[in-house]
Amino acid sequence: MKAKTPKESVVEMTELVLPNDTNLLGNLLGGKMMHWIDIAGAMAASRHSNTAVVTACVDSLDFRYPVRVGELVMLNAKLTWVGRTSMEVKVKVYTENIKTGETILTNKAYITYVALDDEGKPTPVPPLCPETDEEKKDYQEAEMRRNERLKKKAQKLKNVSIENNYSPYTDQ
Repeated sequence: MKAKTPKESVVEMTELVLPNDTNLLGNLLGGKMMHWIDIAGAMAASRHSNTAVVTACVDSLDFRYPVRVGELVMLNAKLTWVGRTSMEVKVKVYTENIKTGETILTNKAYITYVALDDEGKPTPVPPLCPETDEEKKDYQEAEMRRNERLKKKAQKLKNVSIENNYSPYTDQ
């Protein structure tokens, strides 16, 4: 499989925050923002893999600034790391006040997707070839996040194993 660069699968998406998207304070609902982030990330992962993808993990999602009704939301999704069948995507979210033109970074998320074949089974994806220093740094940081996820998963499996073997009648 031919390697691809992060820029080959970048997704830029813009949404207008309407009253139906907001809470009682006129701020964008967090769930709506998460929905848009997942869509942008999935489109970038699908572009890279040329397959359907499924969300496997949301590593982090930061809410830094409220987004208000009437503002524009611009999402930028870019691959940061690729494994055999999985891909990590960084989604940055900016809001623009239409009246002032002010743009602010409001959210950032790291999401892992898995590529699926026509039968819904994980399928290999092209390698990622970071080009810029920033892309190389993103790749290294993504590998560290992956390693931490794997450690946590192994610890959870170990804890479940211990719990399943526990007996109050034996000395363990």
